[in-house]
Amino acid sequence: MSLDEKLSRVLARHDELSDLLAHDPKADIPRLSKELAELDPVVEQIRAFRKVQADFAEAGALMADPEMKDLAEEEFHRLKKLIPEMEQAVRLALLPKDEADERNAILEVRAGTGGEEAALFAASLLRMYERYAAVKGWRFEVMDVNETGLGGYKEAVAQISGRNVFGRLKYESGVHRVQRVPETESGGRIHTSAATVAVLPEAQDVDVQINENDLRIDTYRSQGAGGQHVNTTDSAVRITHIPTGVVVACQEERSQIKNRAKAMAMLRAKLYDEQRRRLDDERAADRRSQVGSGDRSERIRTYNFPQGRVTDHRIGLTSYTIERVMQGDGLDEFVDALTAEDQASRLAELD
Repeated sequence: MSLDEKLSRVLARHDELSDLLAHDPKADIPRLSKELAELDPVVEQIRAFRKVQADFAEAGALMADPEMKDLAEEEFHRLKKLIPEMEQAVRLALLPKDEADERNAILEVRAGTGGEEAALFAASLLRMYERYAAVKGWRFEVMDVNETGLGGYKEAVAQISGRNVFGRLKYESGVHRVQRVPETESGGRIHTSAATVAVLPEAQDVDVQINENDLRIDTYRSQGAGGQHVNTTDSAVRITHIPTGVVVACQEERSQIKNRAKAMAMLRAKLYDEQRRRLDDERAADRRSQVGSGDRSERIRTYNFPQGRVTDHRIGLTSYTIERVMQGDGLDEFVDALTAEDQASRLAELD
């Protein structure tokens, strides 16, 4: 199907939805209104694109008129440069939307190979994402932390809330590797260690049905390194989803009720993520783009401190601004490039 046919089909569907909402008393108003609202910005882009195409054709015709030639030629060349940009924007607008992109996210960071240095790196990654959230104006809330004696994290879970959080962070899932001289290394030798990042879209009750009878809920006293976050009551909550074996825990709140609510949010996110991954496999068994796969076992990025560089292995992008990346404000360079690569891959599939 040509691009023009695709655009005509979108415009026809937009008109059909408008007509149904205006004249059909039996129409499913909430569903149709949602679809219409999603199409509105796409239709606006299509109409603007077609107007530019029409103006371009008109300018070309006017170039044959001696009195209008100079003015028409200037407009012709201006529009000729503009049309490819607008066409690309329209093609991107036609890409299927991931409804989870607009959702909040649950971020998990776990120390991998490398012992205490891996735990320290995991803590550094969590701080990086916390700073990135601050740059984007998002809310960052730690839900659970398992600390080590030197200030590292064996594992940590945070909830990030705001606009388009999952859409910006979903490419961060995978193995992050660090090369640096550990604080505990007296000989100055460079060590390599790793931490695993998982980014899950936050799920609602309607997304995942959880039977209370399938849950085992344990309570215990909060624990933390050096007496931090320690509570004298059994406020920490651990929930096991028996059918899947998924275990979540939360101990950051002093209230058992609040910890349970947060733990349930983590559990819903994990089960929802598993559903999405299963559907992705079924829909696209022959297409697992490295950028969009979210494979937790895939080594996606290396942070080399002695050389001051960060390299994303999926797209071959290297930045020599490691300090800015670790401070959060340099992470957009990677997020933007990964998003563009994924969009280009999906556009190629549609052509």
